[in-house]
Amino acid sequence: MEKRGICLVLCLIAGVTFAVEWPIGTYTLVKPRSGCPPDWLEGWTDQDNEDSHNSNSISYGHHFAGSFGRNMKFYYCTKNPNIGMNGGLWPGGNYCILQHGESCPMGFQPGSVYWDDEDSRNGNSHGGVLPTGSYGRNTKINYCCRDDGQYNTSIALPNSRPFYLLRFTSPCQMVKGMYVREESVDFDDEDHNNKNSATGKHPLGTGGGRNQRLMYCYYSHLRAK
Repeated sequence: MEKRGICLVLCLIAGVTFAVEWPIGTYTLVKPRSGCPPDWLEGWTDQDNEDSHNSNSISYGHHFAGSFGRNMKFYYCTKNPNIGMNGGLWPGGNYCILQHGESCPMGFQPGSVYWDDEDSRNGNSHGGVLPTGSYGRNTKINYCCRDDGQYNTSIALPNSRPFYLLRFTSPCQMVKGMYVREESVDFDDEDHNNKNSATGKHPLGTGGGRNQRLMYCYYSHLRAK
C-alpha cells in the first residue's frame, strides 16, 4: 500500500507540466488578430506607401491585426518589463524580434530597417507603445536577431496563444507545441530617389532594394491547426 502511494505521488509529479513564461525584459512582437499576451502594452503604425501603381501585398489567409491595402497599418505588442520576472532568457535559435528600449535582450544582435515612405501628401501616423525606431514621414524600426542555434531544434516559448517571430537567416524557427506558417508582407515604397536601407542584423528579405519585404513566422498551438 505504501509503495502504491509513493508511485501515485511520483506519477502525479511527473505528469505536471509547468507553463513557460515569456523571457524577462522588454521587447516587441507584431500583434496577431488573436491579440497580445495579457498585460502587454499596445501600439500601431500606419505607413503611407507608394501612391503610383501601388503593389503592396500580403500573404493570403494571414493572421496580422491591422489593415492592409494601398497603405499598411500594423499593431504591436510590447512586453512590460515589470511583469514576467521569472521567464529567464530567450533561447538560442535563428529568428528575430523587435527591439524596445535602449538595447536588445541578451543573446541578440541589433539592426534596423528603414522605409522610404510616400513623399507626396505623406499620411504616416502612429500611436501607443512602439518598437524602438523613428516614426515621421519615413519609418525606421530596430530589430534584434540571433543565429546561435539550429532552426529545426524546437525552442520553448509560451504556446497558449498565437504569436509572430521573424525569419533571420534560415527557415522559420521551430517552437515546441506550435505549428508554424510563414507569412510575408511586401511594401511598395517611394519610387523616386528611394532611400530604403537596413543596418546591422536585420530580418530576411529587407534592405536589398527599392521595396522592403518582411518574412514572418506565425505560431499557433498544434491543436488549433
